[in-house]
Amino acid sequence: MDIRQQLLAAFEAEHREHLDAIRSGLAAAAENRQVDWNDIFRRAHSLKGASRAVDLPPVEAVAHRLETLFERIKGGDRSLDRDVLAAIHLALDRVEAFVAGMKDGAPVMPPDALAVLDRCLSPASQDLAPAVPHGGMAPSSTERTDTTPEPSPDPARQSMLRVPSAAVEALTAATHGLANALSGQGAIGEGLAGLAANATSLRKLVEAMRSGGPAPDSERCRADLGELDSALSAIMRDALDLGRRHRSAAAAIDTASARVREEAERLALVPAETAFGGFARSLREMAREEGGEVEVTVRGLDLPVDRGMLQALRDPVLHILRNAIGHGAESAQERREAGKPDALSILFEVEARGSRLVIGVHDDGRGPDLPAIESRARERGLLGQSEIADPERLLAFVFEPGFSTAQGVDTLSGRGIGLAVVADAVRRLRGSVRLSGRAPYGASLVVNLPLSAARRPLLLVEDGGATYALPSAAAERLIRLDWTNDVDTVAGRPVGRIQVQEGGKESVLTLPIARLGDLVSPASQEDNSHGSGQVILLRCSGRRCLLQVNALQDVRTLLVLPPPAIGADPGLIVGTIVLGSETPVLVLNPEGLIERAENPGLRQRASGMKAYVADHGTMPERRRSTILVVDDSITTRTLEKSILEAAGYRVVVCVDGQDALDRLRAEIEPVDLVLADVEMPRLDGFGLLKALRAEAEFATLPVILMTSRGASEDVARGLELGADAYLTKQKFDQRELLETVGQLL
Repeated sequence: MDIRQQLLAAFEAEHREHLDAIRSGLAAAAENRQVDWNDIFRRAHSLKGASRAVDLPPVEAVAHRLETLFERIKGGDRSLDRDVLAAIHLALDRVEAFVAGMKDGAPVMPPDALAVLDRCLSPASQDLAPAVPHGGMAPSSTERTDTTPEPSPDPARQSMLRVPSAAVEALTAATHGLANALSGQGAIGEGLAGLAANATSLRKLVEAMRSGGPAPDSERCRADLGELDSALSAIMRDALDLGRRHRSAAAAIDTASARVREEAERLALVPAETAFGGFARSLREMAREEGGEVEVTVRGLDLPVDRGMLQALRDPVLHILRNAIGHGAESAQERREAGKPDALSILFEVEARGSRLVIGVHDDGRGPDLPAIESRARERGLLGQSEIADPERLLAFVFEPGFSTAQGVDTLSGRGIGLAVVADAVRRLRGSVRLSGRAPYGASLVVNLPLSAARRPLLLVEDGGATYALPSAAAERLIRLDWTNDVDTVAGRPVGRIQVQEGGKESVLTLPIARLGDLVSPASQEDNSHGSGQVILLRCSGRRCLLQVNALQDVRTLLVLPPPAIGADPGLIVGTIVLGSETPVLVLNPEGLIERAENPGLRQRASGMKAYVADHGTMPERRRSTILVVDDSITTRTLEKSILEAAGYRVVVCVDGQDALDRLRAEIEPVDLVLADVEMPRLDGFGLLKALRAEAEFATLPVILMTSRGASEDVARGLELGADAYLTKQKFDQRELLETVGQLL
């Protein structure tokens, strides 16, 4: 790479930083928040200097005018009205497009970037320094005046996203640390070799003594014994030293490998900005092409998301944004008559809720045309002529391939492809998409997806003998309640009075108090008296409750994995974390907890485990039956173990079929039933079942297969091999599991 390429690469990163900072400042100004105009001015000045250093006269000319405009706004000589704000955004977009186009050849800066800024600066524009340094910006009659569309991405680059250099450097440093830790194994190997040599010498000495040496009381015998004692002492010292060095090296390796794993996980997560960062500019370009204006607000692009998921979502999200303009845009006159600002407003937000990634696009446009959707659905046969459909069902039709209510085909809409592409991509990612109207006008389109991997700050709490995790953002603060003066009883339920800040004013709220153990497991046998423990003010979606726990453990940033595949209450459990290497902890949904705290009737559906056991007599009355749970997923087998143990069974676990077969053959304990997954390493569930039925002592041992493979041929195969029951995880119900186990035992 020559020096100019290096400079351009550095400028590409620097210019984006300046543009982002300027846009953030403008967004704050639009929301009447405090703005550091000195910083914005310095950003434009730095952009001008950087563009001059890499010999980009078009960018330098635009940056010079921006610098002048910001100086006048800062000094109060120019107000930041709608025209000025639109001109600045246009100029920033043109700079961003120009720099992006450098990768594909010689880009052209459209003259409108200078023209709109000059209009904002008139009549003092003639006081500017030379407008066209190096002759690079003089507009001519042959220059293009239209908007240059963003070039199509190179297929060879479509699977690549930007990764922060700091993340790569951190992973490299962690790798070097692991290499250094592993290098200590060489010294341990040398120590083992020395220990082996000493042991060999000792063996030779012992053999010499056995071969017929002098009498036991001779001087030679005493000397040999002394030498033997010295050799044994040396071996013991070497062994102790070697053990100490091994423990130290093992600890260093564990620490280094954990750091490598952490940095690798972090590298797999990139900010959403890497995929969606240029969409606001694209939206403004689309609106300008159609002769309109759009104000775009973007939130949450700093959220770390799995790189592969972002790449899969890039095009669908762009389709959603294009749809918002294509179907939501109105003329300025129509918007004025409806009492709206002239410019269409679009909010694009990315957020994590529990273990879900939620992407929302909300606009204040004309909103969904339900009569047109209904008419089009009847034309296509999606809806019977006399059939009545509610708005939610009608809005689901827009995701059908080829479905469109547009009157014609243009660059933004009319072909009925965009939202069908969105629905297809979301289905592949095991998510959902929903379109709805907004009050008083506009539309919202929300995509809800499983967040495959995300590091989230979590509050670890303990209650009812178990550890749980809560998103730390939902824990507003720790409350100290005076149980005599601050707690009352309403309808038999405890409520607490607390002071909160609302809209800059202090007010007193009366909120329900709920014990975490009661919400998660209503039949808990723990002492749930409300006079002890810590109280957390929990807040989510504008609602609050007081959550009581036995203890607060820690606040940690941890990798949140999807919730258990079976038995997880989706309203309450949103993910899983693993503490250490073997302890799974459920991540709870604050919204679900608040819902159950406010509505005690919902608590009966939270678990229902022990109530079901008591009602149906599943719990054994005499010797507790022993069930062997076999599953390679630590989360799944832990969940199955907790369900069965809550029902009164004794449970042992194995990690795969071979482990289970070895344990059964060893007769460590009597096993009354086997609950096994199908897909496991070494020996799968089918192989385990076949092996058990081939041995006389296990031929009649009840076996339940549980798997995500619910195809009819898989079920038939399991039953043919001798399974007593076959349950699928997709349709798993813990009552069905307990009932099946109870019938077989």
